[in-house]
Amino acid sequence: MDREYIRDKVILLVEDNPDDQLLTLRALKKHNVMNEVVIANDGAEALDYLFGTGAYAGRDTSVMPQLVLLDLKLPKIDGLEVLRRMRSDDRTRLLPVVVLTSSREQQDLVDSYGLGANSYVRKPINFEQFTRAVEQLKLYWLVLNEAPPPAP
Repeated sequence: MDREYIRDKVILLVEDNPDDQLLTLRALKKHNVMNEVVIANDGAEALDYLFGTGAYAGRDTSVMPQLVLLDLKLPKIDGLEVLRRMRSDDRTRLLPVVVLTSSREQQDLVDSYGLGANSYVRKPINFEQFTRAVEQLKLYWLVLNEAPPPAP
């Protein structure tokens, strides 16, 4: 696959914890993920980015992320509500969403899949395990997976 094609695809990281943001960015870099990463610090910011509102008013919403990495425990609007709103809008209904969370609650797992998450990954505790998880995410979601076409 053409490296430029991969590099041009954006990853939306929806994560409020600065340490987890840094850890994710470091793990992506370690595995040579060249994609631009847009960070949303809460659920409201994620929705603004996706739908071109608020601070992202005027953003070209015909260009959507290749992948959304979504934490569940977020301020303002939680991850499950972000997922619910994404799946209820034609523009974002088919976007690949990987729930990347430290939640151990079975109900979060069930609710995430029930709302249309494509994958649910619990954040490993140590960096080495986390980087291996990110490597697997990269291989599948950014290289092997064929993303849906943009919404009309």
